[in-house]
Amino acid sequence: MSLSNVINISGSGMNAQSIRLNTTASNIANAQTVSSSIDETYRARKPIFQVLQKEWEHRDFSAVDLDSDVGNGVKVGAIVEKGAPLQIRYEPTHPMADEEGYVYYPNVNVVEEMADMISASRSFHVNVEVFNTAKTLLQKTLTMGQ
Repeated sequence: MSLSNVINISGSGMNAQSIRLNTTASNIANAQTVSSSIDETYRARKPIFQVLQKEWEHRDFSAVDLDSDVGNGVKVGAIVEKGAPLQIRYEPTHPMADEEGYVYYPNVNVVEEMADMISASRSFHVNVEVFNTAKTLLQKTLTMGQ
């Protein structure tokens, strides 16, 4: 695996973790939004990651290839709504209450979202460190001939 591949992989990881941080921030921002109907209530969103695999069509399998089982990074395949049930509360005096007095809150668990945010932030930081290390190694390699 070349250093440029390492830089590309860490860059794709940073991009994916950025999207994860943004969806988590959106979930936290909407944690206390209220609605008067189930259909209009905000639902927590989660990104689904996919491994970027190398193309297998044009491979030369006769030669030894050390990169054959290595991915090319990660991408966000989709952003899906969380399947947890919404919070339904009986608050007849609330201005957003429906005809029966119920108010609908999102299915956002703030503690879970904060843990997810910490995890995404640490993953992003690790990818930055990998990127910086690969860049330093590449720079050292270029100065070896001097």
